[in-house]
Amino acid sequence: MGDEAKGRAVEELAALVGGEVDGDAGLLITSLAGLETATAGQLSFFGNPKYKKQLAATRASAVLVPLEAPPRQGPTFIKVKNPHLAFARIATALQPPRAYAPGVAAGAFVQAGAGVDPTATVMAGATVQRGASVGPRAVLYPGVFVGEGARIGADTLLYPNVYVADRCLVGARCVLHAGAVVGADGFGFAFDPEGPAHVKIPQVGIARLEDDVELGANSCVDRATTGETVVGRGAKIDNLVQVGHNSTVGPLAILCAQVGLAGSTEIGTGAVLAGQVGAAGHLRIGDLAKVGAQAGVIADVDDGAVVLGTPSMPHKGFMRSSSFFQKLPELARTLRELEKRLSALEKGRTS
Repeated sequence: MGDEAKGRAVEELAALVGGEVDGDAGLLITSLAGLETATAGQLSFFGNPKYKKQLAATRASAVLVPLEAPPRQGPTFIKVKNPHLAFARIATALQPPRAYAPGVAAGAFVQAGAGVDPTATVMAGATVQRGASVGPRAVLYPGVFVGEGARIGADTLLYPNVYVADRCLVGARCVLHAGAVVGADGFGFAFDPEGPAHVKIPQVGIARLEDDVELGANSCVDRATTGETVVGRGAKIDNLVQVGHNSTVGPLAILCAQVGLAGSTEIGTGAVLAGQVGAAGHLRIGDLAKVGAQAGVIADVDDGAVVLGTPSMPHKGFMRSSSFFQKLPELARTLRELEKRLSALEKGRTS
């Protein structure tokens, strides 16, 4: 039975994240849970003041809390600077990654001329075409397809039915979830009015993921028309995201579910795009910028800016506008009344 099943003492977990124990340091923690569902032997975290009631009522044995947490009344506290980050680190310690047996399984298809490191795992039903390379300790699940000349970096994990197209590059320690696509054709057509027809523009570039990128299920990074579509180091992309051809996603950027980037969009370092954001293309969203859910971006966004709405606008302006939107019916009634009064005054003057 592994360490995660036997549990770890609170004091050990606190030391792992540089935390301070307030309560019973010898309690054993075997798993993690939310404040509302946690029971004895479980660790939870409290990082938002709006969950004070849940903190007071939790049955967790221990809770990760910020340094300025309210006085302890029940479970043991582990006080840390960032409870959410500490929770992530402890979760990793309690649930170590799965170990994979190296080698090419019977039923996998590796063409002559492909290079698979002896420590890599290629499961039955995976395909590696000629000229492709699979790095040390990389794992390819069933249904993975690695095209001609493509490269998969060390310690990268490709879940079922991931498609990496010809010549495309995936860095080290990447995680590509089920159905993700790297290198589908960019959406490029020229209209011929004499046809009439949409004439396809050959997409001869590649898509490249740098190290430590995570790509969510059924997301797609299109290959470039020419050159590269790039997802930078440490960027995290959620499920059902579309990265258009020749776009650049900066290092450590976050793209949440159903984000869509039209071609040649540039996303800056550490920028965050919330769910269903759409970018019109040929524009830049700056470093550390934040774009709220369902925003439509049609112009450049400055470094560090926070924008919302369609078309997107600065956060404060959007909030003021929203308050006016709710008052529009009342304002319309007031305007009609004023128009009637003005009309009556004008009639009185002319009579």
